[in-house]
Amino acid sequence: MTRPSRFHLAVPVHDLDAARAFYGGVLGCPEGRSAEHWVDFDLFGHQFVAHFDPNRRDGELMTNPVDGDDVPVPHFGVLMTPDQWRALADRLVAAGVEFVIEPHTRFAGEVGEQSTMFFLDPSGNALEFKAFADDAQVFAT
Repeated sequence: MTRPSRFHLAVPVHDLDAARAFYGGVLGCPEGRSAEHWVDFDLFGHQFVAHFDPNRRDGELMTNPVDGDDVPVPHFGVLMTPDQWRALADRLVAAGVEFVIEPHTRFAGEVGEQSTMFFLDPSGNALEFKAFADDAQVFAT
């Protein structure tokens, strides 16, 4: 059986307990290995690592315009199925997460139509979670 490609991403966080509460509790990502200064999470099948950085502070949020939204740059996230995306959006709304960009559909009726949402983790890292109704359009031009 062929294993799908997965990404590994490590980001700085100013508080590992807050990262655990957010990624484990709010997002529901199972925790993997950890040590004094880092924690692995299963971010929807991908290896995500929160590394403690005592100098990490929330900075100015830089954005670029995309389809009428001011998209945070840099950001990271996951492409999901529409059902996974809706379940996560509902979970985040119920948890009272403050969105940078509320859950909505972008490029409606156009090539690349997608559901998207942006929010920040407790250390100010910007995240995007999105879903394409037609997965074949992920790289469509």
